[in-house]
Amino acid sequence: MLNLFGGKADHPMANPKEARRILDALPAQELKALDELSHWHESVSTAAGFKPAERLQLTGALDEAAQPRLRKLSRDYLGATRPSRYQENLLWTQMHEYWRQAGLAWARSVDGFLQANDARGLATAAVRALRALAQQIKWQHLRYGPIDPKVWGVINNVFAAAEARGVADARIEFLKTAMFSASSPDGLLPVEIELAEKLVSELAGNFVIATAPPGDAKGELLYWTDLAQAMAPVRVTKAPQPVPTLRHFGPGGGLARLQEIVKRLEATGQVPSDLNLVGADPEVVLGVLRHLALYWLPEPPARQHLRHPVKSRLAIAHGFDGVVEALGGAGGGSLDFDAKGTGAESWIVDNVSAGGIGAVVPQVKGDWLRVGTLLAMQPDGGANWVVGMVRRLSRTSTQEARVGIQTLSRAPALAKFSMRGLGEHVGVLLPSPVLGSGETSIALKAGIYARGQNLETEVQGRQHVFMPQGTPESGDDYELVRFRGMVRDA
Repeated sequence: MLNLFGGKADHPMANPKEARRILDALPAQELKALDELSHWHESVSTAAGFKPAERLQLTGALDEAAQPRLRKLSRDYLGATRPSRYQENLLWTQMHEYWRQAGLAWARSVDGFLQANDARGLATAAVRALRALAQQIKWQHLRYGPIDPKVWGVINNVFAAAEARGVADARIEFLKTAMFSASSPDGLLPVEIELAEKLVSELAGNFVIATAPPGDAKGELLYWTDLAQAMAPVRVTKAPQPVPTLRHFGPGGGLARLQEIVKRLEATGQVPSDLNLVGADPEVVLGVLRHLALYWLPEPPARQHLRHPVKSRLAIAHGFDGVVEALGGAGGGSLDFDAKGTGAESWIVDNVSAGGIGAVVPQVKGDWLRVGTLLAMQPDGGANWVVGMVRRLSRTSTQEARVGIQTLSRAPALAKFSMRGLGEHVGVLLPSPVLGSGETSIALKAGIYARGQNLETEVQGRQHVFMPQGTPESGDDYELVRFRGMVRDA
């Protein structure tokens, strides 16, 4: 509830009764209500005449009114059933816009308290500003960017002001956002990005930050940023130019705590209750924990294979059905880029390695491109198809993106696989690109594979049996399972 206060601002919300009426009359439809609250954030934070304490109270009331609506819409966006393209865009746009306006409103409140030399009000406003701006960063990552450096400029400015006045809670909020951003969320699925944010928040009390360069024996200060710059945190590869606004930070004791959680989850198969992740899939949580651990180790993740710079065109077919069609499952083994309705695209190869391809997507078409997407790739002038999976995605602009693609197989083939009691289904046989591994992956349409079952198929007149190894990996329209194969004697 709003407390009564007297104000001289020429604004509808300057009157407490009118402010209360406006909030009570918000539309029942969450998106419309959020749109109105975004408008009021901008209006209240820029209107002249409010005292800093009045503006703080109104901004808090608007944010409080938004919270249940934000939680509902976030669940809709990240739900097991993906919304339609139109609804997904609408949800993302409104959620991101709300957090943008809320972040700016709280940051303007910080500025007002700085001018009034009110340290107590500044502490509250700074913490709330950092939380709202962190949400804006997260929602940009949920779309794989582009990440707006101006948001980081505001985050760094707010934290610098709060740090100078000893606001301990602001330090925790800053480290949450900095460690989340530094943990490579561009290699995670949207639901995993959400889990990563929650796990980082749970472990934030262990994180460390210092002004000194990383000469620490424990190797805890892995990342750095300059609070005077509009920049996201980066990993320390060489010592940056020392300036007073330089900050080094890292996981501190968070890595050991994270590794302990991994061991508990591996041993029990249950997500620890103290993580507050009710309903989360243990296997997904375990994957995110391992991802975070990889990026919090003192030594950065090493590439398994040397990358070689290359510039060439790459024909792309995407999704399970697109891969099957490209491999000849629907009337041909090559794509006609002039034909309408094929869904074919042409990307630019930037580098190649034994394990994958780095490519530039000159124009992102549609909404299908995301981490985990299955691809069939044909090099310019080649006749063979390679099958891979998008492992990393970063939008460099509204139209262009960069992708990291893991090669699943250089000799993919279609086959009909039989499962006991489930009949025959077309799948993609994916012999490992690593010679001598003895393993083969098989991609099947989503919803077909019964976990733990063997698959059988005939290859060149011989009956092959495939026995599952490990946990299946799922995408929007497929399941990918690792198998060890054997030939059944006649």
